[in-house]
Amino acid sequence: MGWWRIDADTLAGGRFVTSPLAETLAALKTLHRAGAAHPGEHHWLTTHLAGYRGHLAEEPVTAALVAAALGHRWNATFLTPTPLGDGDPTFAEELEQVRDTPPAVVRADLAETLGGPLPDRLRRDDLARRAADLLERVWTETVRPSWPRRRRIIEADVVARTARLGRDGWAVTLDGMRPGMRWLGADRLQITDCDGPPRELSGARLMFVPVTPAQSWVCWDAPAAGGRRTLHARRYAVVYPCSGVLVDDERRPVPKALAALLGAARAELLTLLDTPKTTTQLVALTGQTLGSVGRHLRILREARLVRRRRAGRSVLYYRTPAGQILVDAQQPASGAS
Repeated sequence: MGWWRIDADTLAGGRFVTSPLAETLAALKTLHRAGAAHPGEHHWLTTHLAGYRGHLAEEPVTAALVAAALGHRWNATFLTPTPLGDGDPTFAEELEQVRDTPPAVVRADLAETLGGPLPDRLRRDDLARRAADLLERVWTETVRPSWPRRRRIIEADVVARTARLGRDGWAVTLDGMRPGMRWLGADRLQITDCDGPPRELSGARLMFVPVTPAQSWVCWDAPAAGGRRTLHARRYAVVYPCSGVLVDDERRPVPKALAALLGAARAELLTLLDTPKTTTQLVALTGQTLGSVGRHLRILREARLVRRRRAGRSVLYYRTPAGQILVDAQQPASGAS
């Protein structure tokens, strides 16, 4: 297994950060693997996969580059840079880390991922530009149109995990954050089930980066010297799938009578619970804050219109029979004119 040694000060300084580039990389990995983890992701994949494949068919060098960079066990380091983390960086600012990678370093990263020499097609100096151009295309066409909704899901996850951190501590918060990740005790964090050398993080900056696609990886900003990566890194990041998912944005109109009875916000939540949903899904669909959704769900539960149940690490909310009767009563009567 692969693990990191993290001293108490480094762990205490760990921060959750938002990264539009990480979200775009997760989208690229989803397109590359052509596998959806849930219905909302399937809808997104169906919408964009043909365009992505068509673009790569026209750019065989870029297609070979992506296939090499997204390896079975490891991603090419230049393609998955550590998020900047400071302030609120834009996608363009983060993308420069990829675009500015020296050609020799790109080739060395790809050789490491492939575990052998590069194919002739990738022995060239424009690979960093090609990778950046592809990421910019994925961002512009598939991520940016839904970025406000994606960001709400991400921010809701950060709020929920920060609350859990304050309540249960880092060990509980980190367990299961990504596949194969768990706290081993004695300053050791297992980051993967795969074998790998341990890394010492003392004095480094540690970040946790949620993304909405069901993708995960770890990265660090190992600087380059002489065309090769050095072992020392100052920043490390764990990119993990957040607890909310990118659900279909097909919101039904809230019946006016139901809104007058319950209040518009609570009526909308009750209407959306035609299938069980988490609070982060409801935040994404409604645009309400996590605190507001939580308060309205509590009132609906106290009124016995909504119940909740745990499913793994998630808590799902669903209508009770009484809540269903209220929603059904708003449907036009059969045969009404």
